[in-house]
Amino acid sequence: MSSSIFETLADQLARLPGIGRKTALRLAFGLVDDKELARDLSEALRRTWESVGECGICRNLTENPVCDICSDGSRTGGICVVQNPADLRSIEEAGLFRGRYFVLHGQLAPLDGIGPAELGVDKLRTMVEESDCEEVILALDSTADGDATSAFLARLLEGMDVSVSRLARGLPPGASVEFADTLTLTQAFEGRQKV
Repeated sequence: MSSSIFETLADQLARLPGIGRKTALRLAFGLVDDKELARDLSEALRRTWESVGECGICRNLTENPVCDICSDGSRTGGICVVQNPADLRSIEEAGLFRGRYFVLHGQLAPLDGIGPAELGVDKLRTMVEESDCEEVILALDSTADGDATSAFLARLLEGMDVSVSRLARGLPPGASVEFADTLTLTQAFEGRQKV
């Protein structure tokens, strides 16, 4: 098929995270073959685009001015800073944290034009100042950009009456020391615990 409209559809699908060209083509063929699915997906995309925005407090995705988590009065304790709403969802589904969140929607990347303003750090400071928060947990990816963003946020929160922590890193359960890379082993040794 060489339709420019079809190619445009495949190109747009390939822009989605984790979708390569072949997968985008399979999805495009699926949508062309199933008109009802294409119509339903189109309607869901339109409604999402019109209705979903950022929470005015934590920047989570919501259909309301304030998200359900920020509206929940039973949420106490700390603030967990995450890179994106998908990270928030993973932590929520694990049921390990009952505080509030702050979503950065990215990491510091000055060469890409992503600085503190784009990450909403002023809103984070305000959220910490206006809450009874005792701890800020930095739950960012263990990458160079994630480490740089965590270090920046830790410095930003210095002097505030709040402790700042980061998720533990190192060997995951079931991992073999023999096959671990140097960075993972270094983090495992630095984060070792008394038995």
